[in-house]
Amino acid sequence: SGGTLSIIVLMFLSPVLASWALKFSASESFALATFGLSIIASISGESLIKGLIAGVGRLLIATIGLDPMGGFPRFTGGFVELMNVPFIPVMIGLFAASEAFRSMEQNQQIRQGAKVAIGSLLLPWQTLRRIALTILRSSGLGVFIGMIPGAGADIAAFVAYNETRRFSKTPENFGKGEIKAVASCEAGANGCTGGALLPMLTLGIPGDAVTAIMLGALTLQGMQPGPLMFTDHGDMVYTLFVGMIFCYFMLLVLGLLSLKVIGNVVKIPGNILTPMILALCVVGTYALNNSLFDVGIMLIAGVVGYFMQKGGYPASPVVLALIMGPMAESNFRRALSLSGGSLDFLYTRPITLALLTLAAFTLLTPIIRKIMRLRRQ
Repeated sequence: SGGTLSIIVLMFLSPVLASWALKFSASESFALATFGLSIIASISGESLIKGLIAGVGRLLIATIGLDPMGGFPRFTGGFVELMNVPFIPVMIGLFAASEAFRSMEQNQQIRQGAKVAIGSLLLPWQTLRRIALTILRSSGLGVFIGMIPGAGADIAAFVAYNETRRFSKTPENFGKGEIKAVASCEAGANGCTGGALLPMLTLGIPGDAVTAIMLGALTLQGMQPGPLMFTDHGDMVYTLFVGMIFCYFMLLVLGLLSLKVIGNVVKIPGNILTPMILALCVVGTYALNNSLFDVGIMLIAGVVGYFMQKGGYPASPVVLALIMGPMAESNFRRALSLSGGSLDFLYTRPITLALLTLAAFTLLTPIIRKIMRLRRQ
């Protein structure tokens, strides 16, 4: 639904929304990344301190690699592979491999699935009504964030989750299967697809890696994305819109048809499924760059994630810091360079100031709530 809404927005509001994207320079991108980092306070679960420790620790690790401005290596220990710490192997290790390690320790069968039936997979009308506003709000956030070059679906999912949690009357249910949380993440991430296409089609600026590839493909076909794209090649543009809507519809159909078969995977005994998961983690990580070093990074991240779970440290702040850290650092230094070393851009640019204010509010709200809760007790 988020993707379909983003395409509808793209069809009708492309020129207007693209002009907003033009206003995002380095300072606004830094403020957006700071706002993203402030979400750590909201996704830290029961322990805010542990969540902040996990996030700050990952920010320090994010300094490993090439300096974003000078281009010289930092804290690499002479390893060329650490010039750019791979993101996907760390994700696989933290979330997949660590769960497999924990399952092996417990020596239990991975959760047995209930009776799987297509009828049970379709949401009732009452549930759809309850999450309709969440989907609309999260899709809108996804479209807006997708317009910003370099932001991407990961950031949109985290921001949408945080905003839904903040507006929820039962924020304590988030992280425990709350349907609004799931809907917000998916709608926000899917909303990015249309948002990322906006600056690419109207300005010739790709919003993410996928649209950068599309930009190259369109250029090879003799089409130059930009202000004249809709007049010179309007038929191709609207064919793209219709094709994407059709793709989302087929994605829904294929998903419903395959869920009955895929749902039976959870019935496989844990002593069989766990080694299969680990094998897939290794194969998938190696296939990314044909690198055994990446496999080592994944296994190390898996062990770290396992001990984090045992210690009660959430993995989500680590991932958020992994995504936002480099974005915040590079854009802050770029903005500082453009302003001649002055910090005036933090309060003289309205969008930057608004995002930083929102970041402070997001960071302080959980702390204030916790203090008030303790006083009432």
